[in-house]
Amino acid sequence: MTPPLSDIEWRTNAGLTPYADALAKMEARAVAVGTGEARELLWMLEHPPVYTAGTSAEPGDLIDARFPVIPTGRGGKYTYHGPGQRIGYVVLDLTKRGRDVRCYVHALESWVIAALGELGVEAFAVD
Repeated sequence: MTPPLSDIEWRTNAGLTPYADALAKMEARAVAVGTGEARELLWMLEHPPVYTAGTSAEPGDLIDARFPVIPTGRGGKYTYHGPGQRIGYVVLDLTKRGRDVRCYVHALESWVIAALGELGVEAFAVD
């Protein structure tokens, strides 16, 4: 049986959280979630200006690297993160929730729709 969404800790940071700090905390939390020492987490925050470089990023693709560039293990190229851009990081135990990408994406979509509803914003999925 899949754990209920109410089992997930929701955390919101005020101000800006440096990307490297957030990454270290998420990696530690993932280990703790995997060993059952911590609850799953949905963490909302903003970063100071930074680019993250995915595994397909080519140095020549970044026209103006005026902000720090941090290599990541995710796919894709470059992504800008900065003030005013709210980011949601999710740390889940997929051994409990199922290792199914479609189910995972559907669950994320449902959570975003529910969160927007709580803020009075109507949202819906389109198939």
